[in-house]
Amino acid sequence: MSKAHSAMQMLVRYAAVIAALLGAWTASVLQAEDAEPLTQYVDPFIGTDGTGHTFPGPSAPFGMVQPGPDNGATGWEYTSGYQYQAPVILGFSQTRASGTGIPELGDVLVMPSQMRRADFGSTYAKTSETARPGYYAVTLTDNDVRVELTASEMTAFHRYSFGGGGRVWVLVDLQHGLTFRVDRQPVLESHARLTGNGIEGWQRRSNWTTRTVAFSLVFDHPIAESVELPRREGDAAQRYLLAFDLAEGTVLQMKAGLSTADVEGARANRETTPGWDFDAVAKATEAQWENLLSRIAIEAPKTQKRVFYTALYHALLHPSRITDADGRWRGPDGRIRKAETGIRYSTLSLWDTFRAAHPLYTLIVPERVDDFVQTMIDHGDAAGRLPMWAIWGGETGTMIGEPALPVIAEAWAKGFRGFDGKRALDLMVRTSTEDSTIHSSVESGLPVWSLYEQYGYYPFDLGGGETVSRTLETGIGDDATARMAAMLGEDALAGKFSRRAGNWRNLLDPETRLARGRDSKGAWRTPFDPLKPTSPLNNPGDYTEANAWQYSWTPALFDPDGLVEAMGGKQAFRAKLDTFFFDLKPLEGWAYLGQEAMIGQYAHGNEPSHHIAWLYAWTDAPETGQALVRRIAQDFYADTPGGLIGNEDAGQMSAWYVFATLGLYPVVPASGEYVLGRPLVTRATVTLANGAELQIDSPSVQAADSFSPYATLRSGPPITRVKHQDIVQGGRLTFAIASAPHPGP
Repeated sequence: MSKAHSAMQMLVRYAAVIAALLGAWTASVLQAEDAEPLTQYVDPFIGTDGTGHTFPGPSAPFGMVQPGPDNGATGWEYTSGYQYQAPVILGFSQTRASGTGIPELGDVLVMPSQMRRADFGSTYAKTSETARPGYYAVTLTDNDVRVELTASEMTAFHRYSFGGGGRVWVLVDLQHGLTFRVDRQPVLESHARLTGNGIEGWQRRSNWTTRTVAFSLVFDHPIAESVELPRREGDAAQRYLLAFDLAEGTVLQMKAGLSTADVEGARANRETTPGWDFDAVAKATEAQWENLLSRIAIEAPKTQKRVFYTALYHALLHPSRITDADGRWRGPDGRIRKAETGIRYSTLSLWDTFRAAHPLYTLIVPERVDDFVQTMIDHGDAAGRLPMWAIWGGETGTMIGEPALPVIAEAWAKGFRGFDGKRALDLMVRTSTEDSTIHSSVESGLPVWSLYEQYGYYPFDLGGGETVSRTLETGIGDDATARMAAMLGEDALAGKFSRRAGNWRNLLDPETRLARGRDSKGAWRTPFDPLKPTSPLNNPGDYTEANAWQYSWTPALFDPDGLVEAMGGKQAFRAKLDTFFFDLKPLEGWAYLGQEAMIGQYAHGNEPSHHIAWLYAWTDAPETGQALVRRIAQDFYADTPGGLIGNEDAGQMSAWYVFATLGLYPVVPASGEYVLGRPLVTRATVTLANGAELQIDSPSVQAADSFSPYATLRSGPPITRVKHQDIVQGGRLTFAIASAPHPGP
């Protein structure tokens, strides 16, 4: 019996056990819950313990501000500022990103205390900490104060309830920020002015990117006393102690607005939330979340609902708005611009999110897609090229490839026309032909097109680091540009980029059939260890946070049929996948390089693996891929603080789970098409932009000895793939169920 066959039997047995448990459980817990709010199933603490790097603080959907607790300011663990098991809270800053691998933002830390203390950091009881969409609260033990936070789209709102009346204190720390730099502090310049009841100012900061942040804070009580603290060694910004005199039982409230432009913009953003009704703001933000969550209804046990709706919540936190109330925003060139229509966004983790998060936006929040793309176009006009990884309007130059390109081509393929397609294509071509001049503090190699054109790949002796990964991911962008050109009738341009998209074949080693580095003379990398992961910061080499086995499947993101053919056809392709999942042992000790949540060499903890289980749809054993998708969803997602294994990456990890639940996945995002698998629920209903509903049915979904060989849409012919344009018309998508070819004994 082959290893692959044995592995399939193990998978089936594994699924059978799960099915038996879940079958009985499902029957007992499924109830008519349609009238219950879906926000009750969102747990913002999921992913906060370990490497998920999420945060529990409040945020409106795609909001500008994310006030929340900071347990630390430096280090990979504190990229969002928060870790679930950290015993001390330093204070509450107003901005952050969800699940990233590098710390940034954490602007304007504020910390209340009943008494004046030398160190305002405080311990807290975990039992006092609570969070739901739009609301966070905790009791600070040492500072004797209950802190509550909420947020509207552009306003951070704090409420402090002290243990007693009298004079209370608030620390406003403008030096604080989330940073990975250990060689220097991040503040370039800082300006602040106290008002009678608040503080305003602006800063320039340089950490992951160089950016400007303006702020305007106002309290609902006048400042009774203010003290500017002495600068600590290395500090370049102000820290203030503000005193307030409160009657017994009186709360102190604060609102904060921030802006990429100037103080006037920050003040106007703050006042988009008028008055001091904290509870009304929290309720309104929760209602916004309820509206978005209700666009997908699933029939599932409560535990599965908690995982699913928290995933949907995490997926819709970013990108984050950066346009002020009047439409102004500061671009990557430092200039202030004004969006005459729509909203501009940042926190564009595109290397991650082009894979599933942006495809999910086209389905769930199509009203935002045109502005997402317009943001990228405007960024391209300012920077001379499309964004790679943008935050607070600035470019970080992080990760590889040109991930904005498939996002744009996908939007056009799916019928979005709220942006200028020709202008977008011009920028796609420019980005793909002009060398990058972006300074990156974390990447070892950015595009050098003359070198790439000369060799048809990046030689490892001339091209810097990550040369294999960069070559393969160049194909993703080239294919997207070719598709966009073809859709706009630019056939010659489409042909040029389509041919260049095939350069991945130049690095497919015919002996191992793995993507392998070559030098400028055409010689293969020797010695060659296909299991060794590399990364520019920690272990430089030919691959980006992965190894040869994991990156060799990258061409399937734009040319799955070509990859199947190059690996010897369907059966050989399936055998290669079987080896990858079942014959190779997981790596240990490399979690910081994304080697987490592993099945064989599959590493769900990092994005290069996310599409691979779905590739069994291109083999003669689709049931194996469907069993693997189910196993990944059940093993690597949970309704606990440690329920995300690997960085959430601004929604990508969660978007994968949402698509897996629905039984479809955008393996080739720029194609505007989804490959069908098997849903994780018996029924899901997606409410579409036109008011229609897509009802997804999968009878006997928990049966372990079955799979879905095809589906039908609106009682049409059997299909294994479906175009976005077809499903957004609504109707019933019914997954057929058949016995698996290898059900096991």
